[in-house]
Amino acid sequence: MTAQAPAETYSYGAEWRFLRSGEVVLKFAGDSRTEMTLKTVGLVSTFMNVDDKYAATFDPGFCALTLLLTAHEGRKQRETKVTYDRERKSASYLEKDLKTDKVVSVKEMEIPSCVHEVTGALQKLRVLRPQPGTTIELPISDGKKLISARVDSLARERVKTPVGEFDTVKYEAFLFNGVLYRRKGRLFVWLTDDDRRMPVQIKIQLPFYIGTVTLQLEKTQTE
Repeated sequence: MTAQAPAETYSYGAEWRFLRSGEVVLKFAGDSRTEMTLKTVGLVSTFMNVDDKYAATFDPGFCALTLLLTAHEGRKQRETKVTYDRERKSASYLEKDLKTDKVVSVKEMEIPSCVHEVTGALQKLRVLRPQPGTTIELPISDGKKLISARVDSLARERVKTPVGEFDTVKYEAFLFNGVLYRRKGRLFVWLTDDDRRMPVQIKIQLPFYIGTVTLQLEKTQTE
């Protein structure tokens, strides 16, 4: 019997325009579940209040089973549920307005027998360990759209964070610009170049009038 992978919790501080703008906690609960919370803090929260909770479950290989997002973003309060049926090769999407309890969107779509949601795709990237100069593709679905996401392994870099300096491999995941998300932007992830493959830095480059959001690791815990 294969031993269950330990639970890992990563806490990040988000910086936007030189301001501490948010806090993100990402928990990998073994090989079967991820949990993530995201909230804005400080000055940023006064004009863009965000408090989101995200959870996903998956089979071995990080094949998605369920996704649940509870989003409180300003006046918008939505709950999104996605169920991935691996046998029927379909994904069912349901979005509700929490204020009115009305259904906002319903969708069912065909998917491969194994597809990832975004946190499971990150886990898969950690396992695959593509080396600099290589490219991989991962099947990803958010229940509304199915894509073959390209991930480029760019280079080895030394990254300084509040919890120390790390030798890392830098990746770019192509999810923006209408691929999975409509918004224009670029997504970069730095994973430590060792067996732990810790995500120590994440950067989202948005158009110049919005700016870049940088997440840096501030605390890590293994259970």
